[in-house]
Amino acid sequence: MSAHVLAVGEALVDQVRRPDGSTADHPGGSIANVALTLGRLGREVRLATWLGPDERGDLVRGWLAESDVAVVEGSDGAERTSVAVATLDDDGSATYDFDLTWRVPAEARADADTLAVHTGSIAAMLEPGAGQVRELLEAARATATTTYDPNARPAIMGQADEVRPRVEALVQLSDVVKVSDEDLGWLYPGTDPVAVAREWQSGTPALVVVTFGGKGAVAVSDDGEVEVVAPRVDVVDTVGAGDSFMGALIDGLWEHGLLGADRRDALNAVGVGTVRRVLEGCVAVAAVTVSRAGANPPRREEIA
Repeated sequence: MSAHVLAVGEALVDQVRRPDGSTADHPGGSIANVALTLGRLGREVRLATWLGPDERGDLVRGWLAESDVAVVEGSDGAERTSVAVATLDDDGSATYDFDLTWRVPAEARADADTLAVHTGSIAAMLEPGAGQVRELLEAARATATTTYDPNARPAIMGQADEVRPRVEALVQLSDVVKVSDEDLGWLYPGTDPVAVAREWQSGTPALVVVTFGGKGAVAVSDDGEVEVVAPRVDVVDTVGAGDSFMGALIDGLWEHGLLGADRRDALNAVGVGTVRRVLEGCVAVAAVTVSRAGANPPRREEIA
């Protein structure tokens, strides 16, 4: 066994519908996209997910294998592979409708070589898998860094008033949280996103990062706040952009030796200079992702 990240959550097929009426199928899913980003950046990563024994499942499995993502045993127990229909507007932003089921494979667990466990989005909210995710995250804190991205999907998660306390509970199980300003706008209407990040970070998380799409990101830690500006690029679509940012965030913390339960004190004490360098890598990775169609994050050599 060797040091790795365990990503726990949905892998599915995104059926992308463009403004011109064309459609295309792309493998995706928030947590799968994070795992894919890590694999393309050269990190060992394992994905615990829920796929079916069908052509769409084969499409997803092949896509993951091409980027060196190992699928945890038991992840093929679904009756059918889930589908998300992503409808793009004229500026490339996506809205989603879903046909999916979710469970955590029984074989999914953190071990002594698991540096970090990442989860979020649908996997952390859709039962029966969501309860299993929370149990896994609680157990993982003994050996691993825990990371979380709410990545809200109102079409499937329910009302914000119902989702908010569940998100807040997961935030307090996490060492690192990444959240978009859009998600915070839905969860806390009319509230400054960075103010919410400060409130979250005052609890368990060492680091809370708020992304602002093409504008960049703000991170809150005990050492202070850091803002970075995103590179200017021609946007094709935003599918997978936040997920690639999240993958790059985990990668950057790994690069600086800040993953693992034994590094929790160092992560809590991380300086703003280190955070800035990590965020600069995140916005660089996300900029490549939005410059091409679908959830297609860069490989290490594309951003070096």
